[in-house]
Amino acid sequence: MLRKLSGIRYVAIRSHLYAVFLTTVLVLSGLLIIHVLFSPDWLTLTGIVAFMLFYILFGLAIAFYIGFQSGGDIKERLDDLSVLITQFANGRYDARTDLDERDEISRISNEMNELGEKLQAQVKSLKRMADEKADYAKSAHKAAAMEERQRLARDLHDAVSQQLFALTMMSEAAVKQLDKQPAVARSQIGEVAAIASKAQTEMRALLLHLRPVHLSGDPLPAGVRKLINELEQKTQLNFSVEMDDALTLSETVEEHLFRIIQEAFSNTLRHAEATSVKLAITLHANELFLHIRDDGRGFKAEDDINRKTSYGLKTMKERTDELGGTFTVRSSEGEGTYIDIRIPC
Repeated sequence: MLRKLSGIRYVAIRSHLYAVFLTTVLVLSGLLIIHVLFSPDWLTLTGIVAFMLFYILFGLAIAFYIGFQSGGDIKERLDDLSVLITQFANGRYDARTDLDERDEISRISNEMNELGEKLQAQVKSLKRMADEKADYAKSAHKAAAMEERQRLARDLHDAVSQQLFALTMMSEAAVKQLDKQPAVARSQIGEVAAIASKAQTEMRALLLHLRPVHLSGDPLPAGVRKLINELEQKTQLNFSVEMDDALTLSETVEEHLFRIIQEAFSNTLRHAEATSVKLAITLHANELFLHIRDDGRGFKAEDDINRKTSYGLKTMKERTDELGGTFTVRSSEGEGTYIDIRIPC
């Protein structure tokens, strides 16, 4: 009830009643002053009382009627603005209101219409940006997939294809020498076995690249251990792992680290001729340390850094840079390869 009495109509009625009260006081004061000072015959106390009662009743009726009507008009205009704001809140930015009066409420109405136009334009702009972003993402994904396919095709051609060709030629030569020169044939068959083993290792490394580059919902320690278990079953590598299974990192960091480890293992399979690999992931003083070492044949890092064989190292460095970390690789011929990565957490 109190909230209803505080509405705009009742505010207008109260303002008109206040005006009636003030005019009543002024009129009554004027009549009394004339009566006291001049005492005219036509102005008596009875006449003053009767006139004031009639004036008060008539003024109250007029105040209620005019206040109710004028307050109702203002209320309707404010209700239109309230409905417009509600439509904006519900996402209907094309809604508009039309007020012809030239006052403050009409000015607010025009400003609300302009606000609706701006919001509508911003929504269109955001949708356009979202569509463009989706198109860019699709284009980037297609380009990345195309680049990866081209790289794998080059690797297959440069490594596995040539090794299979060599296997074919050497096996044919061994068959021809089998009756005439058994010793030569035996030696060639041994070379065929070595090349076949190398081709098999190369294919395993390429298949490792074709694995999903994400963890499929697993945390990083679980995903790394699954990868190592699979490699131990299919290769002769011995793995030594130092890692906290309760390690928790952000999804982006885990995805990048998993891909870095996957790339490092692939390089070891293809180039290192190693027998053992050590992996250590530790967290100290808000920094994550990743250490990967193999006992392979190594290489001259300063000579190979710009060659095709260092493609994997470049990829690992780029992923490390995206995480704001530092990437260090140390290697020398006959002493294996050491990869150290430090990432702030």
